[in-house]
Amino acid sequence: MKQGAGGLQYPFEETPPKGDIMNVAPGIFWVRMPLPFALDHINLWLLEDGDGWALIDTGVANDDTISIWSEIFETKLGGKPITRVIVTHLHPDHVGLAGWITRKFGVTLEMSRTDYLMCRALVADTGQEAPQEAIDFYRGAGFSERGLDAYRARFGNFGERVYKLPDVFKRVKEGDRLTIGGREWRVIVGSGHAPEHLCLYCEEAKILISGDQVLPRISSNISLHPTEAYSDPVQDWIDSCAKLRAEIPDDVLVLPAHNEPFYGLHARLTRLIDGHEKNLKNLLRTLDEPKRAIDVFGALFKRKIGRDVFFMATGESLAHLACLVHRGLAVAEKDADGVVWYRAA
Repeated sequence: MKQGAGGLQYPFEETPPKGDIMNVAPGIFWVRMPLPFALDHINLWLLEDGDGWALIDTGVANDDTISIWSEIFETKLGGKPITRVIVTHLHPDHVGLAGWITRKFGVTLEMSRTDYLMCRALVADTGQEAPQEAIDFYRGAGFSERGLDAYRARFGNFGERVYKLPDVFKRVKEGDRLTIGGREWRVIVGSGHAPEHLCLYCEEAKILISGDQVLPRISSNISLHPTEAYSDPVQDWIDSCAKLRAEIPDDVLVLPAHNEPFYGLHARLTRLIDGHEKNLKNLLRTLDEPKRAIDVFGALFKRKIGRDVFFMATGESLAHLACLVHRGLAVAEKDADGVVWYRAA
């Protein structure tokens, strides 16, 4: 058992080799798929389910992931098919191959309604021009014309890593009880990182499949996007962390979508809540003078923000500023050029 920062414990010394599966609990197996991003992997979970396997999340849609899955399906699953595909949320590294796998095995995608419909909407943007509302949104954040051109160029790339989604899905919602492998898994929904993120908790096995809702070493991105420009994802995230802490015992083994399985759920959730509250306080201190969203990176991030994470950092800054506004601690004022300036209330 490895000891980690923040009181966490990591029970596994190794991660699964590429193209292999690793047993983490009776009937539960870990797959680690590569990702073509700075965050270079995702954890996917195979659960034995009678004559087949239930798969939790799918990996991104590209030739490498398809090749690895094909090898696993052929050589690692004992000749048993995938009989269920459950996706925690809408991001391409989680839902990317859902369409390919469900069609390959003739099964129905299971997913939350909001994330399925939002994913379809984002995929439909592929090849389209950025809408004026989105351009105005990022102009308000302080983007230069060069920055807006970069946004126009990247708009619609979400669907490039998502295989054609199934046209039919089965809704999974808060409080549902899913029977997998003779065990009951309760669905607990979180929000903030995604609109309606599914977590699966098995009381009998003392396991939480957490997706991106709880990660041990990094904090999931929480961004404000043009589509939901008036929402408060940071408060949604804080409330979700508090709900998970209240509803799930601390002795569970957490199976996250990134990094390694760990013990120490309550400590991690408390650290995540406290981290965002600290960021909000730091951010508020900078608003004695009016600031744009792109002016406040230093209050939220320890690293220098380069082009590789500029859009993500802007989304996080906007989300935290929106939280302060919703709490009545800051006000947002738009100038004649459409730029939004934030100051302490």
